Amino acid sequence: MIDNKKILVVGAGGFIGGHLVKKLIELKNQVVACDIKPKEFWFQDFDNASNHYSTDMRDINNCKKLTQDIDYVFNMACNMGGMGFIENNKAECMQSVLINTNLLIGCKENEVKKYFFSSSACAYNTSLQQKTFIEGLREEDAYPAMPEDGYGWEKLFSERMCRHFFEDFGIEVRIARYHNVYGPYGTYDGGREKAPAALCRKVLNSSMKKLNKIEVWGDGEQTRSFLFIEDCIEGTLRLFNSDYTDPLNIGSDEQVSINQMIDIIQQISGSDKLEKIYQLDKPKGVRGRSSNNELAKKILNWSYQISLKEGLEKTYNWISQEEKSGTNLNRFTKPY
Repeated sequence: MIDNKKILVVGAGGFIGGHLVKKLIELKNQVVACDIKPKEFWFQDFDNASNHYSTDMRDINNCKKLTQDIDYVFNMACNMGGMGFIENNKAECMQSVLINTNLLIGCKENEVKKYFFSSSACAYNTSLQQKTFIEGLREEDAYPAMPEDGYGWEKLFSERMCRHFFEDFGIEVRIARYHNVYGPYGTYDGGREKAPAALCRKVLNSSMKKLNKIEVWGDGEQTRSFLFIEDCIEGTLRLFNSDYTDPLNIGSDEQVSINQMIDIIQQISGSDKLEKIYQLDKPKGVRGRSSNNELAKKILNWSYQISLKEGLEKTYNWISQEEKSGTNLNRFTKPY
């Protein structure tokens, strides 16, 4: 694994970025942590990071400044959230292309050795995701291009930008296509939360208030695969340390419907079976999505280790503690 390097993590105040910073510090690296959010809204605190910056990396001058004397850059920053946020803030999501482009320019000028870009399964062709349970998406399935509007197009374009900076300027790039990463120390309310955290919160609130019902976006038959954060960080670092420069899936192939996931969380909560109130007018995204991990197994000798049930139990317990303690501060819900 990486050690004794000076590493810039952009998006360090976010969910995946926060867990990555923690791991890089554990590995004895000097980490420069940056996020657009004010420090009080960062998901995790890093007093032992070498520097903290709350700044807008869409500004190229900030990118050029913070990439000076840096060995490696991890770009984990993007303006995004769950399906509700993505579908209603397409222009905001698209502007994240400025972060990636300007960071790459800064890396070129300051001779940064290696660059990581966090892409998404939203980059995949949506025409392949119209059925409920589908075959896992392979890396080549992103083309011909028809990604999710807004956020998906930004990710696919930024992947190409990374590729061309590698081809034209020799910057060593690594690109992960993340598939629905979840776990503790992330958003679970306020509008940006994703399905696992949102449903854990809803089941918890229903149980605490004895409502015995839960609101579900869509008919609950839409499917996804979900990757626990610890597996995500392990896969990310293995990819970064590999020689592979094309986009690579970092995900789970444990595909479930939203209804099935609700039933799992309900069992974890110990509550009675909940009545599902379906909201068919809410954003639903593609009908089905899952990750094909054959290439990751071959290239990285890596696969996810934490089952969905185990990961949801960890996530549910963390959200329960946050709600009961009343200390949840991670509710940065406004667009940048």
